[in-house]
Amino acid sequence: MNAILDNPIYHALTTNHVCFSNGDENIKYYHREVASFAGMKTYTEADFLKLYEHLPDNGVFIVFSPEVLTIPEPWKLIRKIDMFQFIYEHNFVPEQQLEIDLEDLNQEHVGEMIALVELTKPGPFLPKTIDLSNYTGVFENGRLAAMAGHRFHSRHYIEVSAVCSHPDFLGKGYAYAVIREQVKRIFEKSQIPFLHVRQDNVGAIKLYEKLGFNIRTKMQAYVLAK
Repeated sequence: MNAILDNPIYHALTTNHVCFSNGDENIKYYHREVASFAGMKTYTEADFLKLYEHLPDNGVFIVFSPEVLTIPEPWKLIRKIDMFQFIYEHNFVPEQQLEIDLEDLNQEHVGEMIALVELTKPGPFLPKTIDLSNYTGVFENGRLAAMAGHRFHSRHYIEVSAVCSHPDFLGKGYAYAVIREQVKRIFEKSQIPFLHVRQDNVGAIKLYEKLGFNIRTKMQAYVLAK
């Protein structure tokens, strides 16, 4: 487990998400319209330089590591984000608390999804991020009030991601409901749920612990540009 979840992006792009993968044996990155994430086999200076050569535009790559990395030139470090990696190690789905109607989200909802992500900032969401699958949401009065979906699929681990709730609809149990639905769907695939959260996001951490997730390790995200 350690090798896979310590390097979840690289393992996703060399296994279950190979269909979204660019790069070579040592460096991998998602199709640009799907996600900005990249992974490396060893995170050596040589791998960093090779990844630099692959950045196809003036955008960014985001890499994860449980270890503090030294970012070599000519990369420019835009931001370092301190996170926790949580894992769900139980053999049951969290208890349902409220009867909340959930709706599968599709390409027609992408505009609303991007707007909600830009408002709440759980992490990047691009026009084809929805292709990573299983996005569900809660609507109230025709507005997208909360959502979550799948992101990295690293062997038998699936990440819950894009968890966000509109500030107009907080305190209604919507975030709990969409995360519980993700855990349920991951179990239906006989996979193990995990997720990432900023260390300063106290409210989200409390919610994940309430659902039964436990901290596995600290994780850093590095936002890199040319």
